[in-house]
Amino acid sequence: MKSVLFKQYGGPDVLETAEVERPAPQHGEVLLKITAIGVNYADTARREGAYVVPTPLPFTPGAEITGVVEEVGEGVQRFSRGDRVVTLIGSGGYAEYVAADANNLIPLPEGLDDETAVALPLQGLTAYHLLTTMGRIEKGETVLVHAAAGGVGSLAVQLAKHFGAGKVIATASTEEKLALAQELGADHLVNYTNTNWRESVMEATSGKGVDIALEMAGGDIFHETIKCMRSFGRVVIYGVASGKPAEMYPAGLMNRNLSVIGFFLPQIMKKPALFEKSLQELLALVHENKLKLTVGGVYKLEEAARVHELMQGRKTKGKLILKP
Repeated sequence: MKSVLFKQYGGPDVLETAEVERPAPQHGEVLLKITAIGVNYADTARREGAYVVPTPLPFTPGAEITGVVEEVGEGVQRFSRGDRVVTLIGSGGYAEYVAADANNLIPLPEGLDDETAVALPLQGLTAYHLLTTMGRIEKGETVLVHAAAGGVGSLAVQLAKHFGAGKVIATASTEEKLALAQELGADHLVNYTNTNWRESVMEATSGKGVDIALEMAGGDIFHETIKCMRSFGRVVIYGVASGKPAEMYPAGLMNRNLSVIGFFLPQIMKKPALFEKSLQELLALVHENKLKLTVGGVYKLEEAARVHELMQGRKTKGKLILKP
């Protein structure tokens, strides 16, 4: 079968297409014929050797897939050949087939296509738990969403409104991206390439600041975000897209009772009941047209290097998808 992998860390050019042996499902697993693959910043961090956990070499990235059950391993009762499912896996998704834990498979609702479904799990679950499990959102609160036209951001804007946010402030780097955030429900738009973007956020809150901020850039963006928070505010960190980890003086949080909270989605996978419930809720919202997914492009599996380059060059919006 075809697989895209890398044997050394580096830029998009280290990704190569190779013929590898098709896996066999073990006890409790199914073999999936992959129909769509979600591309994420975590994949680029893996490729660069900069992920939050070690990346062994050689490595096949890809954690987010939809597929059709091809074979069923021993001990699997819930699924059979031909079932359409969506799931998250640790790695190996940039391929034509993968063996996946049956406990983490979620059946696709009838009428929901593979490309739409695969745009949801990683970024949808991230947005969902950033706001609820970690951010503890309450009705009427103000939420600041950075990179609001991206995969996580575009879903977080919608989910924040769904969960009762009184005001959603969206930041992005271009007017086109800000227009998308507004279309998705953002109340205030801020271009964070402007040097005075923090002042714009404070103006939108009448000087009070925001209750929850979803932050994934790091560096100066993190420090300016801290200045945007009101008392008892929560900054939820889920990435360092700038490549510049921020240094922090923890005692500086005390005067406003601020919280800085880290989020790493694989930890949710360790709680199957929590994972399954939230993903089913998200799929239902999409199926009922209450949650809009933005697909930025669908590419061939062999174009993975190009897709990584486009994404890291901030030349895209919404979800990028690979198809075997």
